[in-house]
Amino acid sequence: MREFVQRVIEKLNVGENKDHVSVVQYSREAEVHFYLNTYNTKEDILDKVRGLRHRRGGPLNTGAALQYVRDNVFTASSGNQGITKRDVVFLLDGSDGTSNGFRSMQDFVQRVVEKLDVGENKDRVSVVQYSRDVEVHFYLNTYNTKQDILDTVRGLRHRRGSPLNTGAALQYVRDNVFTASAGSRRREGVPQMLILINGGRSFDNVDTPASALKKLGIFVFGIGTRTSDSGEMQRIAYDPSYALSVAEFSDLPNVQMELSSAMSTVIVRSTPMTPTVIVGRHLPKKDVVFLLDGSDATQSGFPKMRDFVQRVVETLNVDDSRDRVSVVQYSSDPAVQFYLNTYTTKREALATVKGLRHKGGRHLNTGAALQYLRDNVFIPSAGSRRQEGVQQLLIVLSGGRSSDSVDSGASALKGLGVLTFAVGTRHSDRNELQNISYKPSYALSVSDLNDLPSVQHQLRSAMESVTIGAAPESPTVLDQGITKRDVVFLLDGSDGTSNGFRSMQDFVQRVVEKLDVGENKDHVSVVQYSRDAEVHFYLNTYNTKQDILDTVRGLRHRRGGPLNTGAALQYVRDNVFTASAGSRRLEGVPQMLILINGGRSFDNVDTPASALKKLGIFVFGIGTRTSDSGEMQRIAYDPSYALSVAEFSDLPNVQMELSSAMSTVIVRSTPMTPTVIVDHESARKDVVFLLDGSDGTRNVFPAMREFVQRVIEKLNVGENKDRVSVVQYSREAEVHFYLNTYNSKEDILDTVRGLRHRRGGPLNTGAALQYVRDNVFTASSGSRRQEGVPQLLIVLSGGRSSDNVDTPASTLKDNGVLILGIGTRNSSIEVQRIASDPSYAQSVSDFSDLPNVEQQLTSSLSHVDVGVTPRTPTLIDQGITKRDVIFLLDGSDGTSNGFRSMQDFVQRVVEKLDVGENKDHVSVVQYSRDAEVHFYLNTYNTKEDILDAVRGLRHRRGGPLNTGAALQYLSDNVFTASAGSRRLEGVPQMLILINGGRSFDNVDSPASALKMLGIFVFGIGTRTSDSGEMQRIAYDPSYALSVAEFSDLPNVQMELSSAMSTVIVRSTPMTPTVIVDRHLPKRDIVFLLDGSDATQSGFPDMCDFVQGVVETLNVDDNRDRVSVVQYSRDAEVHFYLNTYNTKGDIFDTVRGLRHRKGRPLNTGAALQYVIDNVFTASAGSRHLEGVPQLLILINGGRSFDDVDTPASALKKLGIFVFGIGTRTSDSGEMQRIAYDPSYALSVAEFSDLPNVQMELSSAMTTVIVRSTPMTPTVIVDRHLPKRDIVFLLDGSDAIQSGFPKMRDFVQRIVETLNVDDSRDRVSVVQYSSDPAVQFYLNTYTTKSETLATVRGLRHKGGRSLNTGAALQYLRDNVFTASAGSRRQEGVPQLLIVLCGGMSSDSVDSGASAIKGLGVLTFAVGTRHSDRKELQNISYKPSYALSVSDLNDLPSVQQQLRTSMDSVTIGVVPESPTVLGKEIFFFRK
Repeated sequence: MREFVQRVIEKLNVGENKDHVSVVQYSREAEVHFYLNTYNTKEDILDKVRGLRHRRGGPLNTGAALQYVRDNVFTASSGNQGITKRDVVFLLDGSDGTSNGFRSMQDFVQRVVEKLDVGENKDRVSVVQYSRDVEVHFYLNTYNTKQDILDTVRGLRHRRGSPLNTGAALQYVRDNVFTASAGSRRREGVPQMLILINGGRSFDNVDTPASALKKLGIFVFGIGTRTSDSGEMQRIAYDPSYALSVAEFSDLPNVQMELSSAMSTVIVRSTPMTPTVIVGRHLPKKDVVFLLDGSDATQSGFPKMRDFVQRVVETLNVDDSRDRVSVVQYSSDPAVQFYLNTYTTKREALATVKGLRHKGGRHLNTGAALQYLRDNVFIPSAGSRRQEGVQQLLIVLSGGRSSDSVDSGASALKGLGVLTFAVGTRHSDRNELQNISYKPSYALSVSDLNDLPSVQHQLRSAMESVTIGAAPESPTVLDQGITKRDVVFLLDGSDGTSNGFRSMQDFVQRVVEKLDVGENKDHVSVVQYSRDAEVHFYLNTYNTKQDILDTVRGLRHRRGGPLNTGAALQYVRDNVFTASAGSRRLEGVPQMLILINGGRSFDNVDTPASALKKLGIFVFGIGTRTSDSGEMQRIAYDPSYALSVAEFSDLPNVQMELSSAMSTVIVRSTPMTPTVIVDHESARKDVVFLLDGSDGTRNVFPAMREFVQRVIEKLNVGENKDRVSVVQYSREAEVHFYLNTYNSKEDILDTVRGLRHRRGGPLNTGAALQYVRDNVFTASSGSRRQEGVPQLLIVLSGGRSSDNVDTPASTLKDNGVLILGIGTRNSSIEVQRIASDPSYAQSVSDFSDLPNVEQQLTSSLSHVDVGVTPRTPTLIDQGITKRDVIFLLDGSDGTSNGFRSMQDFVQRVVEKLDVGENKDHVSVVQYSRDAEVHFYLNTYNTKEDILDAVRGLRHRRGGPLNTGAALQYLSDNVFTASAGSRRLEGVPQMLILINGGRSFDNVDSPASALKMLGIFVFGIGTRTSDSGEMQRIAYDPSYALSVAEFSDLPNVQMELSSAMSTVIVRSTPMTPTVIVDRHLPKRDIVFLLDGSDATQSGFPDMCDFVQGVVETLNVDDNRDRVSVVQYSRDAEVHFYLNTYNTKGDIFDTVRGLRHRKGRPLNTGAALQYVIDNVFTASAGSRHLEGVPQLLILINGGRSFDDVDTPASALKKLGIFVFGIGTRTSDSGEMQRIAYDPSYALSVAEFSDLPNVQMELSSAMTTVIVRSTPMTPTVIVDRHLPKRDIVFLLDGSDAIQSGFPKMRDFVQRIVETLNVDDSRDRVSVVQYSSDPAVQFYLNTYTTKSETLATVRGLRHKGGRSLNTGAALQYLRDNVFTASAGSRRQEGVPQLLIVLCGGMSSDSVDSGASAIKGLGVLTFAVGTRHSDRKELQNISYKPSYALSVSDLNDLPSVQQQLRTSMDSVTIGVVPESPTVLGKEIFFFRK
């Protein structure tokens, strides 16, 4: 090696401005012999090289050496040793699960520290251990020598504990270790590094604190074991590549070099951060108060406290005009030892401190002591200069947990701007210390009071670096003395919480006990919910704490299911956080909701939770182990407001945390700007009463009548003042008098007194709302809307409407009508939807209780939001001249009795249409499992033809009910120009779905697709339909109508007609996306089947499904091509895209597939395999020709490896991936794999696969395909003029029985060649332990001679298989000009390796040497071969083919031949790179 280096240097032109040289030697580590700027003459360099000595050592770390030269040699300084300073923190998992591995962790930390350059101005180190909570063993500024650090690390003890809260530990080191007071030099630009060594999955959330560390620029490295969560470690790490892994902690040395390398390559800012302005060390003035724990528990440690106070005082500049000091001792109650103005000299203060005596006392009331300081010490009369802007500091020394709550006192001090530092022991409560401190990083901890000196420096640094202004702080933290809060408790009353409800009650009582309840203070409400919500009392029901507590004690568990948390959140938003229910939100009073929950919600919580946040309501969530923690975090105002307990009996454990959070919410200092208030004495109003006159209100109608009278009594009736109208309704509406009928209050009251109940049913509130819009709120009926007079509608409804209320209510609102609603327990939810705002909807038990809401209604009337001009409604042209209307009818088994009613309804709707060629077009489709078109939009042009066809419809029956597939079918087959749709011409497209049950497939994607096409979908369901599903399908939720039975369809006809007439239509046609014709001329479709152990019973169903899909394809070499791959741990191709050309061949093979079994399930590797081996030209893929590439993954479980990278690669290649999973699959994983989340389908079991076949087929036909193929790499004509082809055959003992098959395979390949001295040349080499040339490239010049020799080949034999040596041999002896190779003439060099086992030696060097010559190597192996080895040998991984055994070689012949024919070749030999006199050819 040394001589070689000398010879190379001899050829260089060495000089200062010419060639520079450096030499580095390495084994385990690297050593520079001389740098690029060490010598300027060739002679000096050669002398140095001649004297080089071999350094020895191992292992061989080439990677580290490469990194070393990058960082240390290829630099301008050519010797700069890099980063001079680093702050390195080790965070060690000390939980129960790591007890056996802790010694290995210690050893690892010592080895890493050994490599550091420790010193005050060099590297600094800190070590922290954690499990449930965190313990700092030493800070970054504790030790300045390597020896001190190593001694401490050796003495560490495993702390044990559970659960493992990695998230909390990360937050802790951010707040308490990576700080200036703890020795961090982050603000000076020194790189900050955290090394986490972890052995398990965290019980808390790690994402937020990990993100916070990254934002600070801290480089986090994570090392986990096999019991860690690798995904979690990658999310914690600064970069996923910084997440390292070992099997056991004993293997940590294996990653030390990798860690060191990574630590040396972090990107460091060239300049330090601009820190916050720091006040100089010697502050001009401070008021410092010490609060000392004098309880019995600290008796033995009190002298240590006293000494600590002395040492701190020693550092102060005590003087009446500089620093002032006070000391207070406390236990059950506080005692002032001396005030801030008692002493003016340090000597006096120290003398008193030295003489302090322990106070004693059983209880430790820290909260009371803090409050005492606020009221008695931090005041001017006691010497505090807070009002002069002098900084106020409090140092609390505590040896245990407080007996009382510290929240109020701590918050009060923060409100004064006091900077509190808290120092506690192992017996203290860390959360309590952090709560007391001004910020969490100001909470310090020692093992016991003897260790107080260890934090003195840290405390002093923190005190000296506080940011101080010239005036007292205006703290962000809210003054604890909030005079008012509105607090609502929302309690889970479902079946699952029956055992825990008593604990909930107790908890509510304890929280209320701490509130300051009163009319102008705190207000409280309690709501319980399960399926729906029930208010126990409102915010304005009680004004005393005792009344609230009495009611809470008497609560009964309501039971019920399912648990609809989303609906309950919406309910409290609309009915409790309202002015009428006592909410003072608009006055700026903080609004708080405390949700106590024991299970996952059956409905969606995101929308109502977001709505609450938008109103500024602070939501706190407390869940149990059976709650969904992610759901609770999404509900909470902030994820940190989501608390958790194991059982409801543990609720007291979070009471303090809840109280603390409630006291620190940021509240606006001024109330919200309310809506404009109208002076109700002088304004004009048009008021219409709409009264429920149905059978259900017969007994309470007199109460309704009296209520109307009382409201009218308060109005200012007159022609130019208030006008009134009254309408009563049941099935239909009746006007008693219009707005312009009477001009005097007396006339109106007389008429109201004489009203009679009209009776009737059903109750059609929707039709009545439409009626008052069309007949009462009109100018001819006395409405002054167009003059800008406010329009008010007061609805009194005692039951649920039989028709849909949403559309007519929305129409009224669009016309500027303000709707106020009063409902009973039977109608309250519907009334909320009718009202202009949910806060305008009131509820009573029955109408006899109307007086209870009269004041609220009157208040609402006087606070209406009125503008000076009416709202300008959207102008809808009622005279739409054309519409395309499609009816989609549920024809499943469940609707057989109601189908006749559907037919009648369709006929009645059609009767109202204006059918004609240039007018309305109609189509009818029926569906169950799949869809059937009865007639298209362009089938009939007359109404009579349509009606005749509808009358003749027959119920088709069938199941399951696949509504999603039917919607997709319409999108693809009916709303098309060929089917008569005029969508592209701008004609409104309407779909009327009549449905009687819940869909078995997913409706969201196809419903969304219809909406994106601009199709107005109306849904009509029965009581057996899924109302949420119908609302999601409908273009707008208000377009989802409902009837009890199909026989009730006439009840919604008017509502449907009204909705159809009000759709907003674009005035110009859409510009459509170009859609490829569904009958694509060509597709390449690959099925990837999960063959793992878990899918054995479902594999026949998969095969049946594949056959079903293939049945629908147009299989042919120039049309659709199909491939099937099965996988578990690794992947196996059953046949390629170019294996079969007929559907029959594919069916035969699929029927014969056998389940392969195996584990684990490596879906990621399988996806990568199909990229490299199936979606390739050699395997039949026509990707480069622009043919759509589709992959259908059928999967039954979560992958054990990473799927994201290969899935992303598939998408980048433009491959459309469809995923079908079962209930045991990971739905999130399937969505990430799929080309689009909507392409991820789901079934319960594999036996249900037929349920998604239509949806899959529809999706496959709608993929957007490029209109032109990709521009491929230049392909050489398959009849190449010249090639040199070498066969390397495995001749070892292991393949003796299969050697004839190899020989036959070589013959078949040679048969396809054009053998001639000036065309194709062939050589065959056989090898085992060593290689033997059967004949060279220039031995034969004819095909017949070549074939004759191949036929006569004899098996060589040999125990070892040295493939690496054989490859090297070929390079040196066969791919040479003397052996007939024409490589230097530019003739392509091909090598085909046939191998039946794993090599006994390394193939890396030989394979690399062959590739270096530009030889295109193809490797074919068996099941006994090593796939990675084959890929390493091959020129590229896709050139590595595999068969089960040598008998199967014919199955890859076509694939190999295709690959050989399509290799990318230059037409002329490459221009070699010239280096000295040596010539090296490099081929891409």
